[in-house]
This record gives sequence, C-alpha cells and structure tokens, in this order.
Amino acid sequence: MNNELIDVLDENGIKTGEILSRDEIHKKGLWHRSIVVAIINNKNEILLQQRSEKKEKNASMWDISVAGHISTGQDALSAAAREINEEVSISLGYNVDIKSFRYMFSYRTMQKFSDDFIENQFYDFFILRKENDIDIKDIKMQESEVQAIKFVSINELIDMIDKNTIVDRKPIYDELINYLHRY
Repeated sequence: MNNELIDVLDENGIKTGEILSRDEIHKKGLWHRSIVVAIINNKNEILLQQRSEKKEKNASMWDISVAGHISTGQDALSAAAREINEEVSISLGYNVDIKSFRYMFSYRTMQKFSDDFIENQFYDFFILRKENDIDIKDIKMQESEVQAIKFVSINELIDMIDKNTIVDRKPIYDELINYLHRY
C-alpha cells in the first residue's frame, strides 16, 4: 500500500483541491502529475534504470533515469530532486540542485493497466546534465524501486526502443534523442 499523498487534477492539469493517496488516485483513474528526468553524463550517455521486478507496472523493464509522482505541496523541480536522491542517489559530495535541471516539456497520458490501476497522468520532463564524470559505482540504487542501472549511448537507446525493452515513453525519447544529437 502506497500512502503518498498527491493532488488530484482536472483533465486540464488544474488542481481540484482534493488530495488522495497514490493508491486511491490510480484505483479511481484520477488525473495527477509526475516528473521524468533524464540524467546525462559528460560522454552524452543516458542513465537508465531497470525497474524492480516487484513494481506494479513495467516490472523488470528498463526505464528513463528517474520518474515519480509529485507529492502534495511539492513543485515539479523539488519532486525531481527528491526522486533522484531517493532512486539513484549520486555520491558526488552534494545533493542535486534544482537550478541544474532543464525543463523540456509536459504531456499527458491515459493508460489502464488493470481495473484497479488506471494512470491518467501529466508528466513534466527534465534533463539533468552532469559535466563532471559520473562513475556508475558511485550511484546508490533504491533497491525497492531499482534492480540495475547503466549508461547507454543514443544508438543503444534507439535499439532498446525498437526492441521494446524500455518503458514506452515515446514523446520523451523523441525529445531526448533530438536534444542529444545537438551535443
């Protein structure tokens, strides 16, 4: 049971004033907001995480660096920094600074995974580019959420998309690939 409290939104992304647990929101299929962050190293590679086999959706699939819900009372940047520090804490002697994020765009999705798990979600997509080297062994994974991590090149990412071995986030991957080709 996940009791994280989340703001309920209308179909336009406006807060309704209602606050419910994550489980209730998904069970009722109510609109809410999440963040997605692509962490890019100095070699222009993207950090991917393999989702835990215990996750309720997309278990054991590879996914973008970090994704998570925006809790009640939080803004998207604070949620992005929190999720990075929770899921793939990077031991570089400092916490992630919200000024380091580059906002890319927002979009919404509607997916039904089961009768008790409907995801009507607005996503805010950010890129976090680290100019100093990130050593994979310096990254601590949240084992309840993540079972493996790796850096991949643009071509490896495209190959994973083509083979459906990565969570379907087409709008994000399209924008990310365009962004990476500019560097």
